[in-house]
Amino acid sequence: MQPSVGRIVHYQSLGSKGGEFLPEPRAAVITEVKDRDPVPEHGVPYVALCVLNPTGMYFNQDVPFAEEPTPGHWNWPPRS
Repeated sequence: MQPSVGRIVHYQSLGSKGGEFLPEPRAAVITEVKDRDPVPEHGVPYVALCVLNPTGMYFNQDVPFAEEPTPGHWNWPPRS
């Protein structure tokens, strides 16, 4: 699948450096698909996201894709 504006994806939060908060999946909306080289191992482009956190929104302009949840990356939500 290829990302497109408006799609809901998961963004894996970074967690805290001291380990007090672990990385967690957050809902995010793709706001832009970047017109540049894709993530080499996956062929999926970088995206800009509006990340929906419990305490507010966070905007990230240059997020790479990862097949498995990886801090600082986006991935497709699992199908249930």
